[in-house]
Amino acid sequence: MARADRWPRPVRLSATVCAALLCAGSGRSAWAAGGFRLSVGFGGLASYFPGMLGNGYLATLTARRGTAATQAFMVGLMDRTPGDIARPALLPGWNAIDFNPDPPGAAWLNRAPLNAAHFRRYRQTLDLRDATLTTRYRYVDHARVTAVRIVSFLSEAEPHLGVIRLSITPRYRGRVTLSFPLTVWPEHAPRFALARLDGSQVNRALAAHGLTLTPRPPATPDRAALWYPGYVAVRSGGGSAAARTVWLAGKAANSLPVAMAAAVALPAGAAVRVRRGRHGPALEVSLQVERGRTYTFTKFAAVSRAGWGGSAARDLRRALAARAAGFAALWAQQRAAWARLWRADIVIDGDPKAQQVAHSALYYLLANTTPDTGWAVGPCGLTLCYAGHVFWDSDTWVYPALLLLHPRRARSLLAFRERTLAAAEARARAHGYAGAMYPWESDPYNGSDQTPYSAHALSESEIHVNAEIAIAQWQYYLATLDRAWLRAHGWPVIRAVARFFASRASYDARTGRYGILHVTSVSEAHGDIPNDTFTNMVAAKALRIAASAARVLGERADPRWRRIAGAMDIPLAPGGRHHLPYQLSRAAAAGGPAFGGGPLPLLFLPALDLPLPAALARGDYDYAVRPIPSSRVAAVSMGILPCVAAAAEVGRDAEAGARLALYLTGGTLKPPFNVRTETASNNVGPFLTGSGGYLQSLIYGLTGLRIRPRGLVDAYTPVLPRGWRSVTLREVSFRGRRLDITLTRGANGAVRLKRRVL
Repeated sequence: MARADRWPRPVRLSATVCAALLCAGSGRSAWAAGGFRLSVGFGGLASYFPGMLGNGYLATLTARRGTAATQAFMVGLMDRTPGDIARPALLPGWNAIDFNPDPPGAAWLNRAPLNAAHFRRYRQTLDLRDATLTTRYRYVDHARVTAVRIVSFLSEAEPHLGVIRLSITPRYRGRVTLSFPLTVWPEHAPRFALARLDGSQVNRALAAHGLTLTPRPPATPDRAALWYPGYVAVRSGGGSAAARTVWLAGKAANSLPVAMAAAVALPAGAAVRVRRGRHGPALEVSLQVERGRTYTFTKFAAVSRAGWGGSAARDLRRALAARAAGFAALWAQQRAAWARLWRADIVIDGDPKAQQVAHSALYYLLANTTPDTGWAVGPCGLTLCYAGHVFWDSDTWVYPALLLLHPRRARSLLAFRERTLAAAEARARAHGYAGAMYPWESDPYNGSDQTPYSAHALSESEIHVNAEIAIAQWQYYLATLDRAWLRAHGWPVIRAVARFFASRASYDARTGRYGILHVTSVSEAHGDIPNDTFTNMVAAKALRIAASAARVLGERADPRWRRIAGAMDIPLAPGGRHHLPYQLSRAAAAGGPAFGGGPLPLLFLPALDLPLPAALARGDYDYAVRPIPSSRVAAVSMGILPCVAAAAEVGRDAEAGARLALYLTGGTLKPPFNVRTETASNNVGPFLTGSGGYLQSLIYGLTGLRIRPRGLVDAYTPVLPRGWRSVTLREVSFRGRRLDITLTRGANGAVRLKRRVL
């Protein structure tokens, strides 16, 4: 199948939300810069929003106790139940360990009330440096006090592996019991035929089951009733008390086989038996403990699927090998692998909170992406948000944030579009167009259209995604000048997108212009409109890119590409003072701000680098960006980048810094692990789109850097927010060189950009 499975292992926005946005290791390691450790005490658990452990292939949400089975997902593993959209299949829980101090009537740790009577001296820490979660507390039950410490991680060095280690220090003498299960989840109910139901039918189906789309704080998204997990049917499982192992095998619904195994390291003297039940196989362990002595238990789990190292027997060998290597060796590998990742970093001097948020944002991007594969990312990575589908977020929001710091990961996002090109070409033919018509929501495994029928109009007409795919491919070429890559990988995608827009545009003999009619604006509440400014501008850029790529490769460019791009109808206000959001009637144009800026803030996205004359850019800023109230900007995390980049581009330094500061506390940044959510209230996260936007605000917005044919260009005057002394982009990769890029403020207050080749 797909190339994504053959790579070696070293493996949406709603109309309402979008309208609200748019209208409105070595010695060079940056660890010393701080901002890597995020912690929570018992008092913060009421507002606890789960963080994530991930290595790009597997992801696991955090839990407050540190020992409970949590939602875990695998890249490309989808449930394809007929009538429903493809959705991420929920893996069996690999990370549970349960503990019972064992006096009569004692509660198991994972079932005890999470209150101060049972949990004392609580502290949980997510260390972004090595993607490790550590939880400590004293568990109290029937006067038995046990000091508990749990450490868990998903291996970056061995991506099939997850490790969790429990250490207990009893303040008593007696017998304790522990359980090490592989947790089998039931199929979610109810399920809905979202591939067939329109919006009103979906609402009626929800009401019939007493469900709503209202989020439940602190961590339930507003569409949880529709973004439910897919199902893995476990068909077999078992274990060996002698070998201290458990395993299971199953299959995601109408999809791929999946397997899992675990090997457990135990203290001497432990008695072991295998329990088989409807919730999955488990090792049950009993042990006589002495007061004040520490006992350590480690669970080494391996996970796979068809096409990615898949079989229970192979996973069992992996788990046994991990146990033989030992926790210390695997943890050392984990720290070393993440130390290599953090060599490329963003270091902020003068604002510890901003530094912490930058590290958090980069961590979540790294935890959900892979080097040298063909996997893209959904808006929230390996979670249930937007059913794990791939949107333009992958190409326009996440990819540019990785390109200069982690180009191998960025290239994987591009390779997904090449890998799914045939599906996009077939879709274009089915719609009567040439080239490739990528879906609005793509299946991350095969690229098929998985847009719910209730959003069918977006899939048919929100076509700007195609242009952004071509622009991202060209950006990679400009950043590397790798002509071999361009010919073999980027050019087929760029050419197919250009062919699509050449067939999609229509000529108006009356005006002598080309237009793109019957589209949905990026501001999705406005559908079936003519000449959406954002769509037309990015389409024109994609056509020009195709002509340029053909010239670089010595290929023949279709002459229509430049002709259409040069004559594309781009709506302007009377006198050309600013753009209009789309081709408005004369009366609507006169009313202007009634619609607000619509999609116009997105014209400032650095990755698109659209050619805006200075006067027109200032007009667009004053018309479409500056009037958005701060409260509205801070409430939608996709607003970070366009607002900050726009203010910096037009020289409004103070406003750029003020806009960026809005995203450093509260709102869309959820405690305790700085999980960025889509909006302040809907709890959709970790929203990689917003995290990527925050990082792009630093990488391109503040620096004024743009990737252009002549290099990494100082296109705009750099900006430093008030109180910041410097920002350094460490270990930037560009055209075969590595360099540090630093913004500093001189004695006269002027901001300077300096480059140092490494």
